[in-house]
Amino acid sequence: MPVTPHIEKHFTASESVRDVVIGMADGLTVPFALAAGLSAAVSNTDVIVTAGLAEIAAGAIAMGLGGYLAARTDAEHYASEETREGREIDTLRERELHEVSEILGGHGLEGETLRSAVAAITADRRRWIDFMMRFELGLERPDPARAPRSAATIALSYLVGGLIPLGPYILTRSIGEALRISILVTGLALIVFGAVKGHFTGLNRIRSALQTLLVGGLAAGVAYFLAGLFG
Repeated sequence: MPVTPHIEKHFTASESVRDVVIGMADGLTVPFALAAGLSAAVSNTDVIVTAGLAEIAAGAIAMGLGGYLAARTDAEHYASEETREGREIDTLRERELHEVSEILGGHGLEGETLRSAVAAITADRRRWIDFMMRFELGLERPDPARAPRSAATIALSYLVGGLIPLGPYILTRSIGEALRISILVTGLALIVFGAVKGHFTGLNRIRSALQTLLVGGLAAGVAYFLAGLFG
């Protein structure tokens, strides 16, 4: 009787999901807090829309640039460590051989099996460097396209997230009505976003949704209170 092959499914887009989470979380929260705060201080939705659009544009650019620089820093750090590791293999060969042996020994290899594995890994310089980068330093080779893709993902997520709380102020002239609708749609968006984030990150979806809603609600509440207090 044929054995049904076991296929493991692993989520492999963790970096992209992280970028979406970063952009969307701030995009929903910051413009929402800004619009809510201005609602207590101004009498014209045009002011809120103008300020909100300016904040969304600036925030998307700043967040995208931050994502780009973070990814570039990761790539530069990897390249620096890779160069250093190659230099140590060339100049401190015996020490590096011992380190390979210790790493493999820590995974249960011993005796002739251990010696054979060490010889196989260290027979090729490129393979040896890759092994040390991953198992000694815990570093994975970064994707060369990571930086621009991260910047675009974060910026777009921030833009989409920011337009959700600002939309009601664009569509209606009544600040009170716009604020109520914005609270409703943004609260719903925060709940959905939190649940989706929890699903992809392995957290409890209900808990993640409530935490996301709480953070967004607190930010908007504080902004509204301070604007009313000083406005």
